[in-house]
Amino acid sequence: MTASEQKKYVLITGASSGIGKASVLILAEKGFKVFAGVRKQSDADKLASENITPVFIDVNDHNSVDKAYNEISEKISQTGLWGLVNNAGIAVAGPLEFLPIEKLRLQMETNVIGQVKVTQAFLPLLRKAKGRILNISSIAGFTAFPFKGAYCASKHAIEAITDSLRRELSPWKIHVCSIEPGIIRTNIWQSSMSLLEESINSMPEKAKQYYYPFYEVLIEKTRKKVEKNAIPPEHAAEVIYKALTTQNPRPRYLVGNDARFLNMIKFLPDIFLDRCICSKTGINEIKCDCEC
Repeated sequence: MTASEQKKYVLITGASSGIGKASVLILAEKGFKVFAGVRKQSDADKLASENITPVFIDVNDHNSVDKAYNEISEKISQTGLWGLVNNAGIAVAGPLEFLPIEKLRLQMETNVIGQVKVTQAFLPLLRKAKGRILNISSIAGFTAFPFKGAYCASKHAIEAITDSLRRELSPWKIHVCSIEPGIIRTNIWQSSMSLLEESINSMPEKAKQYYYPFYEVLIEKTRKKVEKNAIPPEHAAEVIYKALTTQNPRPRYLVGNDARFLNMIKFLPDIFLDRCICSKTGINEIKCDCEC
């Protein structure tokens, strides 16, 4: 990296763990000046270093986003922001038939509305540097899995927002990219499974009667799949670095073999995809004997 590149500033939300943390460390190592968005002081203390400046950002607290913008703007107002990596997110799980609306709202507020708010807030700094925006999507952005409808909906929305924003900002040469990881070894899977089990325990009896047999199979299959196929978050971080440094970044970057495979089969007939996905998640292994 050249001396001029070493002065480039990047903001990464959701930087306390997983892809966000790995990206912060790799970009800082390669010379970027990184603002690491965190919510806890303990995470800020762990990340702070010569090239890493923690900032407190909760994407669901819009006042915190505005405060972070003011803080960062004071430091780099002349230089501008080279990169914004919208990484913060959660994964809500549960059958849509019984999913509490407040949980669906939290999913969309965190993974979609919060990302748009951050983007809106920091675009003035991005314009100054003719920087670029990287939205961390997922294979769930182009595939829908049972019991993950809320999460998949949020990532489908991020794909649409990324495409629209890329076209809207093209006159100013501000690149907007979608990073689409497959299964990454992060705590989002454990958090998702915990939320799923929480959903099971809080469901009405009728919901348990309908869906509990599916959950047992799904949870076990998901755990095995993560253990077998998950790749380190550093793989995604290296792709993020590439998207931030290449002269003409691609609109979307797939990360992992499972992401590439699903990207290939997504255009197959829906009836085939339904059978394939239901088989992989174990739903078609269950015979429903409840009185519907």
